[in-house]
Amino acid sequence: MQGYYKLSWRERTGYCTGEVALNLIYQTVTIWLMFYYTNVYGLDAGIVAGLFLVVRVIDVIWDPFVGIFVDRAFPRWGKYRSWLIFGGIPLALSAVLCFWNVFGNSLLYACVTYVALSMCFTLTSVPYGALGDSLTRDTNEITILTSVRMVCANIAGLLIKTLPLVIAIFAPTVIDSTTGEETAVYNTPEANHAWLITMSIFAVAGLMMLFYSFSQSHEKVLSEASKTGNVKMKDLWMELKKNRPLRVIAMFFVIAFTAMNISNASESYFMTYNFGATPFMTSTFMWMGTLPAFILLPLVPAIKRKIGKKMMFYVFIGIAVVGMAMMYVTATFETLRTHFAVLCVMQLIKSAGILVATGYMWALVPEVVTFGEYINGRRVAGIVTALICIFMKAGMALGGVIPGLVLDAVGYRPAQQMQSDFTLQGIVWLVTFIPALLMLIGGFVISRYELTDKRMDEINREVVK
Repeated sequence: MQGYYKLSWRERTGYCTGEVALNLIYQTVTIWLMFYYTNVYGLDAGIVAGLFLVVRVIDVIWDPFVGIFVDRAFPRWGKYRSWLIFGGIPLALSAVLCFWNVFGNSLLYACVTYVALSMCFTLTSVPYGALGDSLTRDTNEITILTSVRMVCANIAGLLIKTLPLVIAIFAPTVIDSTTGEETAVYNTPEANHAWLITMSIFAVAGLMMLFYSFSQSHEKVLSEASKTGNVKMKDLWMELKKNRPLRVIAMFFVIAFTAMNISNASESYFMTYNFGATPFMTSTFMWMGTLPAFILLPLVPAIKRKIGKKMMFYVFIGIAVVGMAMMYVTATFETLRTHFAVLCVMQLIKSAGILVATGYMWALVPEVVTFGEYINGRRVAGIVTALICIFMKAGMALGGVIPGLVLDAVGYRPAQQMQSDFTLQGIVWLVTFIPALLMLIGGFVISRYELTDKRMDEINREVVK
C-alpha cells in the first residue's frame, strides 16, 4: 500500500542518530543547567526558576511560528532534513555559550543564551520530529523506529550522566584534610572552565551526528506543496481543536516531561547532599536510570503486541510509582540510607517504568499526524510536531520551575555543604513523591486515548485511497 514503507536498519539507525545528537546537547541542559546555575554560575534557586519560566513563555510564542514555517517551506536539501544543518549549527554554538561564564554571574547573559539555545532547539527538533513522521505510515514500522529512537536517546542519556566524571578530568582538585586524598571539585565556581570544556565536547559530537542523520534520512510521506504552502497560525490551533487524540497526548506530554524533568534536575542535588556522593557515585546512580532502556525498549514492539498500547502504559507507570515509593523509603530511613547498592536497585526499578511509559509516547505522534490528515485532508507534520513541542516544553518549564521553587522554599543554600533536614526532605520529595503523583495523573490521561492499531489501519487505508 502507498506510504507503507519498510525501513532498512541503516535508515532506522541513521535517522535515530539525530536523537542521540539532540539529547546529547539539550538533555545535558535540562538535567544539569539548574545545578550549574546555582552551584557554579552563582544564581539563586528562586531566580533560576523564574528564568526557566521566562524561557518557556518565549517558547510558546516561538514554537508555532517554527511549525508553520517548516510546513510552508521547501528547502532544496529536503523539507525537514535541511533543518538538521540549518538549526543544528546554531544549536551547538548556543549550548556552549550557556556554559561560558564570560560576564561573571550575569542574569542577563544567562537569560539571552538560554533563550537562544531553546529557540535553536525548536528550529532543529520540530523538523527532526516531522522528518520521522514522513518516513512511513506503517504502524509496526513506527513502533520499531520509536524503540530505536528511544534507545538512541538513552545512549545519549548514558553519556550525559558521565558528565561529573568528564568534568572531574578538567576540574580543580582539593585535598581531603582527613584522608589526604585529592578529590576533583565540580560543584563550585572554580570548576566553570571544566563545565565549558565538557559542554564543548558534547556540542561538537552532537553536531557531527546531526550531519550524519541528515545524510541518511529521506522524506517519503509528504503532502503536496499546494496543500501546505498556505498554512497559517489559525491552522495550528484548529488542528488542536479538531484533533482530540492530539489533545490527549499533548496533555500526557506536559505531565510526563514535568515528572521526568523534576526527577532529573533534582538527582544531582539528591546525590550531592542527601548521600554526599563522589562524582563516580553520582554518575553510577544516574547510569542506573538509563540502563533499563537497553533491555526494555527493544522489547516494546513485542510487549505492545502482547498486551496492547494502553495496558503497556498502565503496567510501566505502575512500575515507576512502585520504584519511587521504594526509593522514598530507602532515602528516608537512616538504616537504609547508607546502602548505595540498594538505592541503585530502586533507581533501576523506577527508571524501567518511566523509560517505557514516556518513551512509547513518541510512537503516538505519527498517529495523530495521520488522524489530522484524515479529518483535514492535508498532512501538516510540522504543525503537529510544533504543538507537541509546545506542550513538551510546558512540561520542561514546570519541571525546571518546580525544583527551583521547592529548593527555595525548603531553604536550600548552595554555599553550604551540609543542608538542613528540612531541605534534605524537600529534595527527597522532588526525586520521588512529586514525580510519582504526576505519573499516576498521566495514567488517567492516557486512558482517554482512542486510536487503537485497528483504527489506525482503517484510517491509513482511507487516507491513501
